[in-house]
Amino acid sequence: MFAKIENLEKRFEDLERQLASPEVMSDQERYRKLAKAHADLREIIEVYRKYKDTAAQLQAGRLLLQDGDPEIRAMAQEEIKGLQAGLEALERELTLRLLPKDPMDDKNIILEIRAGTGGEEASLFAADLFRMYSRYAETKNWKVEILSASASDTGGYKEVIALITGHKAYSHFKYEAGTHRVQRVPATESQGRIHTSAATVAIMPEAEEADVVLKPEELRFDVYRSSGPGGQSVNTTDSAVRVTHLPTGITVAMQDEKSQHKNKAKALKVLQSRLLQAEQERLQAEQAENRRAQVGSGDRSERIRTYNFPQGRVTDHRVNLTLYKLDAVMQGDIQELVDALTTATQTEALKNQTE
Repeated sequence: MFAKIENLEKRFEDLERQLASPEVMSDQERYRKLAKAHADLREIIEVYRKYKDTAAQLQAGRLLLQDGDPEIRAMAQEEIKGLQAGLEALERELTLRLLPKDPMDDKNIILEIRAGTGGEEASLFAADLFRMYSRYAETKNWKVEILSASASDTGGYKEVIALITGHKAYSHFKYEAGTHRVQRVPATESQGRIHTSAATVAIMPEAEEADVVLKPEELRFDVYRSSGPGGQSVNTTDSAVRVTHLPTGITVAMQDEKSQHKNKAKALKVLQSRLLQAEQERLQAEQAENRRAQVGSGDRSERIRTYNFPQGRVTDHRVNLTLYKLDAVMQGDIQELVDALTTATQTEALKNQTE
């Protein structure tokens, strides 16, 4: 492991020299690529240098154990305990940072939430989930942009699609994909009975042009009038757009904008991300025997989490974690869940690596 990190450190130092070169600084494209490679290595190199510094301190501390003064020997013994614990923690962190990186982790995401079983109560829960994710994004200073929304009669969402833009957004959101279940007494329930409803969440990395190439001959566009409430807001032009990817049959429709051009651009963005996600799922399926590091399959039909309002608890079934702070979670405080799922994935990956 350390031989590999030493090679990474040499690469890091070489990148630093190149970035300081006037020749590289005058070539913006080359500078950008080298700067990204340098940034990608910075964290592991900083940990490695801290590890080397701690190891040197530990070695110096052990020398003091030979000192003739018993007080100095006792102090050295105490210091050595702390340094050994720190060294072990740094070694584990280095091991984690050497695990294969998900190439999608740095990307923005397309978030799709759809009401499932439970009628109007399911649509209200879908809106609650969207609010939860939006507030979590706010704590990270990420931008949330609704691309499409279909409201229910009671103010919920039958479906909502949003773009979330932020540093490593996909790495934080990727374990949210699946079926989320809620148990609570609906506002319309006069008998006080608890109902169970569900909503599905899909998380897709935002596709860039380099990720998915859309060939014009593989696309079919249909335009039509937006449907909506009566009165002046009824669209009188064919501004709604439906795009179909003929090879896969994947269809995306957009009608939120009054401009056909804007609806088309949004539809293509979502289509690219769905195609990228489909390709990722295909690759994962091919490598099924090698991907036990995944926490759950991420399949939309899989029940991943239950939100129980009468008991004030939320349970993630993949890692058997129950938190009794449902109100905080619904306000966007989901970092503990994100961290638990990330840790479980890393632990499984380390186990597989040693096997």
